[in-house]
Amino acid sequence: MSKYIVMHNSADCIGCKACEVQCRSLHNGGPGAFFCRVLSVEQTEPKPALGFVYTSCFHCENPWCVKACPTGAMRRRDDGIVYVETSACVGCKACITACPWAAPQWNAQTGKVDKCDLCRDRIDQGLKPACVTTCAMSCLQFSTPDAASQEKRQEFAEQMQRNRPVVR
Repeated sequence: MSKYIVMHNSADCIGCKACEVQCRSLHNGGPGAFFCRVLSVEQTEPKPALGFVYTSCFHCENPWCVKACPTGAMRRRDDGIVYVETSACVGCKACITACPWAAPQWNAQTGKVDKCDLCRDRIDQGLKPACVTTCAMSCLQFSTPDAASQEKRQEFAEQMQRNRPVVR
């Protein structure tokens, strides 16, 4: 499991896509390349509503993209971050085909593959990924899986406490 996780609070998300814009700006993503995405989701029942879902690379425990790469350009660090070593990429697109989540993206400008690396250069400096720091509504949180699980359990307990009927 990756040492890091980006959590999305969809209830507060307004779909501004600032995370997408910042990511593309920092990583010079080619046309049509998105390392993170905010997808619109329509709900029709019980009443019409529009919601948003954040998605990016899952930094899998056993990433298929890494296994499929014939040159070793697709790599997984000890902390679980999956990234592309650009100098070793030959542009064969095997990693793109192997990933069920469409995380690796083709960059036609460079003739190589790019993908979310959780801004590993920023993490190495003790900073959070750019998508997290740019989120206008603070909907994205950078954490560890254990801390994230604890935070979710705490939020649920607080919500239950607020919604608990008074018994007399």
